Amino acid sequence: MAKRSAGLLIFRAAGPEVEVLIAHMGGPFWASRDAGAWSIPKGEYGPEEEPEAAARREFEEELGLPAPAGERLSLGESRQPGGKLVTVWAVEGDLDPERLEPGMFSMEWPPRSGVLREFPEIDRVGWFSLERAAELLVPGQRIFLDRLAHHIRQEGRRQRPSTSD
Repeated sequence: MAKRSAGLLIFRAAGPEVEVLIAHMGGPFWASRDAGAWSIPKGEYGPEEEPEAAARREFEEELGLPAPAGERLSLGESRQPGGKLVTVWAVEGDLDPERLEPGMFSMEWPPRSGVLREFPEIDRVGWFSLERAAELLVPGQRIFLDRLAHHIRQEGRRQRPSTSD
């Protein structure tokens, strides 16, 4: 059975633009990379946990901050190149990246050294336009930006006042 992961994509209005909050993956493999080294805050969950609950839990574990309250917009699922099935929700909110208190993980580093070291799951977060976020995100997650942009366009059309009286 393929691994499953769930996450939250936080978005906010920034003037006429929309910005999303994404996270740079921590640890030595990602330290010197930028493009393709960012992710939607997410994590794995087992069959006993509901995906949306896992998305909220993982957001808090990875960022050290509670997930914003608000209506969750399902952005659906996407199978990643490695086979993992990722499910993402978007929620409108705002938070200060300076308040980040990331969770930690342990790994042997340097490889085959026998030395376990601790690294942050994510080493920074930032607000980016949809266009810039697409350049930074791992390729398999970019589809969620497209789905969010589509939803925002649809909502904008529904909220325009009618000109036919």
